[in-house]
Amino acid sequence: MKRIALTVAALVALAAPATAEPLLGMWQTARDDNGNSGIIEVAPCGAALCGTLVQSFDANGNDMASANIGRQIISETVANGDGAYRGKVWSPDRDKTYNSRLQLTGDTLSVSGCVLGICRDGGTWTRVP
Repeated sequence: MKRIALTVAALVALAAPATAEPLLGMWQTARDDNGNSGIIEVAPCGAALCGTLVQSFDANGNDMASANIGRQIISETVANGDGAYRGKVWSPDRDKTYNSRLQLTGDTLSVSGCVLGICRDGGTWTRVP
């Protein structure tokens, strides 16, 4: 009986990476209105996914200090199938939270969203290895 339990536990452990959420990980954002960009770390938060700003860059690509480091950029995000996600994305340059649409294709993530009927293209984010 103990052998069966160990075998089942090993199979579950091996299956977990195969079913891992593809949006998890680090993402380089597109440049904002000020030319700044950042690295967002996407992780589970409850039943949804959230993304936190872990690093920011100025318009020249230099690392910069930002009061927004540690701030949640992506929230309430859930998969809708075929690489499509819906949730919320906060835009630091406009200080607005958009109802977002994210489309994952390989190592790129197309981001867009709307707030009060005003829609915005958030550009294409790329996965950071």
